[in-house]
Formats: sequence, C-alpha cells, structure tokens
Amino acid sequence: MPSRWVHEHRFPDREALAAALAGELKVDLEEAIAARGQASLVVSGGKTPARLFAKLRDEKIDWTRSWVTLADERWVETTSEDSNERLVRETLLTGPAAAAHFVGLKNPAPTPEAGADWVSRALTRVPHPFDVVLLGMGGDGHTASLFPGSMALARGLDPAAPPGCIAVNALVAPHARVSLNLAALLDSRRIVLHIEGDEKWGVYQRARAAGTPAELPVRAILQQKEVPVDVYWAP
Repeated sequence: MPSRWVHEHRFPDREALAAALAGELKVDLEEAIAARGQASLVVSGGKTPARLFAKLRDEKIDWTRSWVTLADERWVETTSEDSNERLVRETLLTGPAAAAHFVGLKNPAPTPEAGADWVSRALTRVPHPFDVVLLGMGGDGHTASLFPGSMALARGLDPAAPPGCIAVNALVAPHARVSLNLAALLDSRRIVLHIEGDEKWGVYQRARAAGTPAELPVRAILQQKEVPVDVYWAP
C-alpha cells in the first residue's frame, strides 16, 4: 500500500543495513544540533539493533549535545542481561558516545505501575519533539512494549492520552515493563522501524494491510499521518 508517510529501504544483508542506517542517524543528529543546539534519539532494545549501535557509536557526532533514551524497558535491574539500558550502555554508549546524556526508564520504584509517572517526568528532560525514534517490531506485531492482547494496550494507543509512559504486564512477554505510549512515540520528527528477517517482513506486510492496531500494534505507527516513517529491512 503506497504511502507518502511510509518509505521502505531494503538491503541485501544486515551489515549493509546497519552501515546505511548509522549514516542516516548521524545526519539526523548533526542537523538537529546545527538547527537547535541539541539532538534527541529514542532507541529500542532486543537483539536487532546491536549491530547498528556498534556502527553508530563510531560516527563523529557531538555526543555531548546528544540525548538518548529508550522506547521501553523491562522492569529488571539495569545489571540484568534482560535490561535494555544495559544493552544500550554496552553497545552504543561507549567510547566517544559515552558522552551522550542518557535517560533510563528503570527507577527505584518497586513496580512499573509505581514507576511509570517517574519515567514520564524524567522524559521531560529529553529535548522534544524527539529527533528520531528508532523502533523494532516483534513477530506478533508489537512495537516498543505495546503488545497485542495486553490489558494496557488500549491506554498505550489512546490518541487522546498525553505523551508519557505506561506500565505493561503482557502475558506473552517475560518481565513486567514500562513503555512510551503512542502519543510519546509520535512526539517526534522521524520514526525509523528497523526489522530483519523474512518472517518479520511478512508481519510488516500484514501490518500494512487493512486491520486494527489491536491485532498488530505496529499498525498504529504505520497508519498514522503525523510523523514520517522509514522502514529499514534486510533478510
């Protein structure tokens, strides 16, 4: 389904994708710094972006004027192997990129329900609108931690909700979580959906077809007409 809001970029392999996307993000951040004196980047966890992060951290960017935060986080200690913050700190925020201002989502609250408001307040420190939101997608069509079947999904996708963070307890996913809601994800100048593998390409094609975000939450990103979306894919 052609759309002036969604642009697809397909690459022969994941290495080529990571190199091209790292260069694109470098330009985005540099242009933001030149125009507004600072830049903001929202990233996702999981296995997919690790190769990209390893390339992006080597780009010559004024990291001292760059802000980095997360689209979602598992409610685990930041030392846990399941922590998105740990992944970002170990694969992106090293070397010169360690100078970036990082705002994590995990906080001392005992539960994500208790910590969600803290996260919403912390995110106000990050320059808005976000310059780039980098999202992934699961095989079930979730993005960030907006999972199909989750009791929190309706709140997360509510178009009338103010930008912020919600607590998520998805039956199909390990760990309770916090996630930026749709309004927060769309409080951005550009969204990049980074997916890899034939299975996810098939899910993406289903999400482009008519249907509801309740079935495939990534549809909420692909169907909106507020923020341009670039889809980067490699087999």
